[in-house]
Amino acid sequence: MNENNRRLHDLGQSLWVDNITRGTLDDGTLKGYIEDLSVTGLTSNPTIFEKAIGGGNDYDAQIAELAASESDPEQIFFELAMADLRRAADDFEEIHEKTDRVDGYVSLEVSPLLADDTEATIAQAADLYERIERKNVFIKIPGTPAGLPAIEETIFAGIPVNVTLLFSTEQYLAAADAYLKGIERRIEAGLNPAINSVASLFISRWDAAVIDDVSPDLRAKLGIAVGKQAYAAYRELIASDRVQILANQGGRIQRLLMASTGTKDPEASDVLYIEALAAPNTVNTMPPAALAAYADHGVTGAPVPPDGGDAEEVLKAYNDAGTDTDELAARLQSEGKDSFNASWHDLIGTIKDQIPS
Repeated sequence: MNENNRRLHDLGQSLWVDNITRGTLDDGTLKGYIEDLSVTGLTSNPTIFEKAIGGGNDYDAQIAELAASESDPEQIFFELAMADLRRAADDFEEIHEKTDRVDGYVSLEVSPLLADDTEATIAQAADLYERIERKNVFIKIPGTPAGLPAIEETIFAGIPVNVTLLFSTEQYLAAADAYLKGIERRIEAGLNPAINSVASLFISRWDAAVIDDVSPDLRAKLGIAVGKQAYAAYRELIASDRVQILANQGGRIQRLLMASTGTKDPEASDVLYIEALAAPNTVNTMPPAALAAYADHGVTGAPVPPDGGDAEEVLKAYNDAGTDTDELAARLQSEGKDSFNASWHDLIGTIKDQIPS
């Protein structure tokens, strides 16, 4: 087992890979990640699936088979995705059981076109979770204003949720509140409160958004500061009376997940965010290139301080220099939603093109 990745895992952070293709399942790559690189979970999104389905012939036969009885390309996609994710979930089942259902998850996203439709999101989340027939699956729901009540309702229904498209401490805390409300309602209703969740905070897009607008001394520091600030809020929240009372009744902690941790700045280290945001009782989901880079030369140092260290100081420096971080957080969430919508349309178009005429 790779020592660099093992040290990060032993610090208490789960290493997940942000990628899935049928090829990586067929050739044993995913099992290699688990056995050699300490990977304990997997995330996916429409962009990842669009590249996987459009990048080769691995899905052609199943598309043709499904198209014989299903005309909706969106439903064809979900069948393709669930076929892959069932196999991945089975690969992680031993980890899922060993960790008492804390870890070993894969993620399946509701259609991003539903990001502003609460009721449709709730309905599709329930439908997908029932159809995939695996317990170690998170249904990904965006932490948008319309997504928050859908998160609460889906958790209340007993469905594990990966909250996606979070970009700031405020957005994270809103998602955490929705999760806790769902758990509190389950306790009131006499239901099992042990429903797991993660809250995915996007990191690298912050620095990509300001790369051309900041001085050299502020370059590639904003995403880390945002991550550290959210981690401080996370530590404060999980130590709060509200969370401790729920834990005493059998509830779980919604873990903070560092997402989008592949470095986009060509002048920055390819393990920048992974090294800087190591923290216990969290998750870091990284693309395969970043996972391999950390295995090669990553250094596991001291974890993020519980108070966030210099996060507030760095964020103040950006705001003083003209970056309105509150405005940028809202813009990044909106742009992220639009980006996933575009990827979804590309994905559905790719499937349409491959349906035999």
